[in-house]
Amino acid sequence: NVTPNFVREGTLLACAEMLSGGTTTFNDMYFYPEASIQASLQMGMRASIGLVVLEFSTNYANNAASYIAKGTEVRDQYKTDSLVSFNFSPHAPYTVSDESLIQINMLAEQLDIGIHMHLHETQNEVIQSQQTYGMTPLHRLSKLGLLSARLSLAHCVHMTELEMQLLAEQCCHIAHCPASNLKLASGIAPITKCIEYGINVGLGTDGAASNNRLDMFAEMRLAALLAKGQSGDATAVSAYRAIEMATINGAKALGLESKIGSVEVGKCADLIAVKMSDLNLQPCYDPVSHIVYVASRENVSHVWVNGDLKYYQPQAQQGVFNGVEPQELSDIVQQWQHKMSKH
Repeated sequence: NVTPNFVREGTLLACAEMLSGGTTTFNDMYFYPEASIQASLQMGMRASIGLVVLEFSTNYANNAASYIAKGTEVRDQYKTDSLVSFNFSPHAPYTVSDESLIQINMLAEQLDIGIHMHLHETQNEVIQSQQTYGMTPLHRLSKLGLLSARLSLAHCVHMTELEMQLLAEQCCHIAHCPASNLKLASGIAPITKCIEYGINVGLGTDGAASNNRLDMFAEMRLAALLAKGQSGDATAVSAYRAIEMATINGAKALGLESKIGSVEVGKCADLIAVKMSDLNLQPCYDPVSHIVYVASRENVSHVWVNGDLKYYQPQAQQGVFNGVEPQELSDIVQQWQHKMSKH
């Protein structure tokens, strides 16, 4: 059974994994949001907490009204904490009724918080909605008035171009979760097309149960490679674009772009350091390309949230090779890098 302690300790583990891999902010929807908040504050992470809403009963709440009431109570308790923000998180159109969605939209406007939910993750989800409501989940949300700049949507794998255009016109956001979509055989989201239509696309991992890793370096690389393979265009989702998706685009989707997502005067100092001296990152001619296509979470050395150091990797002894000393090899690589940079 899911309990507050289960959620708190699971979130502690997730925060440790995310921080050590260079993630400073996360968005999460789950039961007992106060337990997630306690864990994130203990670890010093920035958290966007989804106030989950479902129609059916769980250990946490009995019905949609109960989920909403408990969620708003948690929001009222922690709304002044600078590291915590909130959104309503109706799980998905197929688990939340029209009446509840309308109420959630009204409350989100009143409280000035976002709405986050899963949408068009599988083909079956779209087909079932057409059979039940006579329209796709997205058009149902549109009919109910939910499409706006406060709405962020996870997955969006099965989308028509007309639906992409609709999302762009209403300034909605997409959380692209490439690894999860592949693992669950959901498909590959048409991200290149979505970007062409002007939709703000961020990156996510989905939950650990449908990904196994909370690794934004892996998601950046996968998103960039999938877009190229899907579109047949080697310039699709460049390294620069992938980093934007993992940083400022995600901040925009969470309504936090005035505070985080880029290094600018007046913004919070949420920063990471990557050890570009590590052997797997040498030689380096384009740091941006290296971050996306070469670097991994193991290369992260320091993480700051709001200017405070929250994680660091001590200068451990490098691996030992029988045939060469790591520093000797590094010196050789640096010499070649210097020579080749002149051409």
